[in-house]
Amino acid sequence: MRRLLGAAVAAAAMTLTGCVGAADGDDRPHIVVTTNILGDVVTKTVGDTARVTTLMRPNADPHSFEISAREAAMMRDADLLVSNGLGLEEGLQRHLDKAAEAGVETYVAGEQIDVLDYAEGDSAGTPDPHFWTDPARMREVVDGLEAVAKDVDGVDDRAVEQAAAAYRTELEELDQEMTDSFASIPEQHRSLVTNHHVFGYLAERFGFRVVGAIIPGGTTLAAPSAADLRDLTEAIEQAGVPTIFAESSQPDRLIQVLADEAGVDVGVSELFTESLTEKGRGAETYLTMMRANTERITSGLSEPTD
Repeated sequence: MRRLLGAAVAAAAMTLTGCVGAADGDDRPHIVVTTNILGDVVTKTVGDTARVTTLMRPNADPHSFEISAREAAMMRDADLLVSNGLGLEEGLQRHLDKAAEAGVETYVAGEQIDVLDYAEGDSAGTPDPHFWTDPARMREVVDGLEAVAKDVDGVDDRAVEQAAAAYRTELEELDQEMTDSFASIPEQHRSLVTNHHVFGYLAERFGFRVVGAIIPGGTTLAAPSAADLRDLTEAIEQAGVPTIFAESSQPDRLIQVLADEAGVDVGVSELFTESLTEKGRGAETYLTMMRANTERITSGLSEPTD
């Protein structure tokens, strides 16, 4: 009985360790990734030739999540450290800086793409880090990641090439699916309102207009004023949007208040925007997240049927 109990405890410990690392004895190169969206993309891109540790838990906020001392040490010991960049990981930046100072090989995904600046709000003129809403830019991230991963000692170049090629094909298929789906939305309804500014890249890629956001900046750490809500209410009324969107990782209280304040018949739909979910919760991978959001945006903004 004691032997069985000991085995069960050991198995449980290995399961917990797997949340932020790999079991002892895995001598593959170690890639540490900050956000869970990038963690999934990195895993798909490098295949089984490296072990990938994702620091950000499901449903967490990339702007504010924190890590343990052990995880910080893991960042400094990584063979490759992958981050989003462009100011997204606000609560993690000091650890990223220390790892870079320690000589850790880093890959900043935001440095691989054509960056957009926020057009309005408190963050106007600063880089927008939410590039993953455009699958074409994510293909560019995969291109750069493939190149840097192949330079890591112990990585099988051929395995990375095959995995990256297969994943690029999936991203191309996703891009086409989104293009076809969004084409069905009437032009007068191609406007987006969300909790905070997160869809600039999607809007540029697929021809949407961003009416505004509840939180005026590019971070969920900001807060709207009464004037912000009043101005956005007027914009919603003028645009006549049928649906406004709340993020799954953030409480939707503010967006519900705005829907009530607008005094118009407007729906509220939940999107997965800045974090993946646990398995079975609708957005366990980047591809499933984007497909779910595409369906919900298309449904929310399409012409109502009588």
